[in-house]
Amino acid sequence: MHDIWTAIILGIVEGLTEFLPVSSTGHLLVTEKLLGLDDNRWHVFTIVIQLGAILSVVAIYWRKFWKVITGLPSDPAARHFAAMIIIAFIPAAVLGALLIKTINTVLLNPSRALPVIATAWLLGGILILVLERIAPRPRYAQSDNLPLWKSLQIGFCQCLALLPGVSRSGATILGAELLRVERKAAAEFTFYLAVPTMLGASVYELYKEGGALTHNDEMLIAIGFVVAFIVAYGVVKTFIAFIGRYGLKPFGWYRIATALALFGFIAMH
Repeated sequence: MHDIWTAIILGIVEGLTEFLPVSSTGHLLVTEKLLGLDDNRWHVFTIVIQLGAILSVVAIYWRKFWKVITGLPSDPAARHFAAMIIIAFIPAAVLGALLIKTINTVLLNPSRALPVIATAWLLGGILILVLERIAPRPRYAQSDNLPLWKSLQIGFCQCLALLPGVSRSGATILGAELLRVERKAAAEFTFYLAVPTMLGASVYELYKEGGALTHNDEMLIAIGFVVAFIVAYGVVKTFIAFIGRYGLKPFGWYRIATALALFGFIAMH
């Protein structure tokens, strides 16, 4: 029963944080630490349930994805959309493949992971508060029709999320805003880009670490997957309207508060 509750908690954390600019990786690692989950299978478990969060985006935007897939042979707009996502995906895919071993060994070393995450949360929160104030007036308002060079620039912004505690959605949304993409369009583009990015990362990690899971974990994986899907579905459905009204500043203050709390936890332990 304890494992079932653990699976539910991790599913909720994954679903809540994957698409918010707060760093899902950081939150999952901290949650694992607080729950005393030293078994590597729980690390692999969090990788698997990311697929539930990915599926929530596909479920919400399935008409868009279906239109693009069926339109690729004949529709220039569909080909442009596909090219945008592929071009934006490439920088993080290449850099991630080159650096993932170093990141896991150095930055995610158990003795360094929490301080690295707390520092990234704090600096990220400050940057959100500062950069939201100086973001230029938007020029691009359509998430599915950005210039290809603009998509590439956003893709380079996404590379910052390779650092633990730096949010993928935060890096891409804030980066896109600074590149004069309207905030709602930036968020929607981030959701589109999440599908190949998260799918690629999850498949790669599962290829390396999947052996830690057994048939006995299938029920726990199913629970975590479903919980992550449901929670992420709700987040994605409401996030664009939320940032359209309040911007990213609430998340900046949240990051600062959680960073200070984590620094306090580190000091006491």
